[in-house]
Amino acid sequence: MQERHDAPLAPLTTFRLGGPATRLVTATTDAEVIDAVREADDSGTPLLLIGGGSNLVIGDKGFDGTALLIATKGIELTGTRLELAAGEVWTDAVARTVDAGLAGVECLAGIPGSAGATPIQNVGAYGQEVSATITHVIAYDRVTRDTVTLTNADCAFSYRHSRFKVDPDRYVVLRVRFELEDAGGLSAPIKYAETARALGVEPGDRVPLADARATVLKLRSGKGMVLDPDDHDTWSAGSFFTNPILADADFAAFHARVRRHLGPDAQPPAYPAGPGHTKTSAAWLIDKAGFTKGYGTGPARISTKHTLALTNRGEATTEDLLALAREVVAGVHRTFGVTLVNEPVTVGVTL
Repeated sequence: MQERHDAPLAPLTTFRLGGPATRLVTATTDAEVIDAVREADDSGTPLLLIGGGSNLVIGDKGFDGTALLIATKGIELTGTRLELAAGEVWTDAVARTVDAGLAGVECLAGIPGSAGATPIQNVGAYGQEVSATITHVIAYDRVTRDTVTLTNADCAFSYRHSRFKVDPDRYVVLRVRFELEDAGGLSAPIKYAETARALGVEPGDRVPLADARATVLKLRSGKGMVLDPDDHDTWSAGSFFTNPILADADFAAFHARVRRHLGPDAQPPAYPAGPGHTKTSAAWLIDKAGFTKGYGTGPARISTKHTLALTNRGEATTEDLLALAREVVAGVHRTFGVTLVNEPVTVGVTL
């Protein structure tokens, strides 16, 4: 277990933003992770968990406490069952499943971050969510001080949400187990319309796994959603805001405002989101409120490839980023009456 003091955290995040940690510990085994967590808890030291750093916004003052970088490794593939150590690079794990001919996470290719973070956020894209394939999450419970195994139902998954987000200081994910599908080298049924169009198939069709993965990577790259150190459009946390889910009455009021702002025939994106609720598009809201691709004049701007990504153009501070985020939130609310919610976790700052 490695230990550093006054350690920069910005290089550990995809935003490349944030001040230093008082102490940075790098753990490479589950036992080291647990030891570091117990030490912090026993001494009353604030603890920040870091995986791939793709969903973190850290304040410019940094973190006054122990930052724990989870760098555990391990991929076990037995039949259709997959177990990943929390520190495994998610994109590498997806590639491994595709090479093995197993379906279920191929449309989650290119998502930056670590495997241990996927259940926390219920990571999803292009018609797939990890909640559809996760069977168990092995975690350290900071309340009972035991290692526990949580079933899929225990995790209480919903859209970009889970039990781990409800109680963020309780569980430290150690390993994640998945049940995938052997469909003879074919993907799971393609659910997302954009992916189906790019593949030249109908929604519900299956395609070769490698084709599904390659197509998703191409789509993500076109939106600046695949990490590239030379492309500032990827110096982001991917989608900065979640897609709003509105109750029927709220959606009706929102639709009325859309018609007033954009004309009587304007139709906002609308997707079923359970009884009495409709999901709309955060990217659409941002764009139609006047925050188009490339918006901004400072070192933090909206991506030139996708309105949902806020980016560091190379010299930004966290406060620059938050100023832009607040401007977008205020503008969308003023125009459409909808309050956007940030997807990344904030540390030492608030929106």
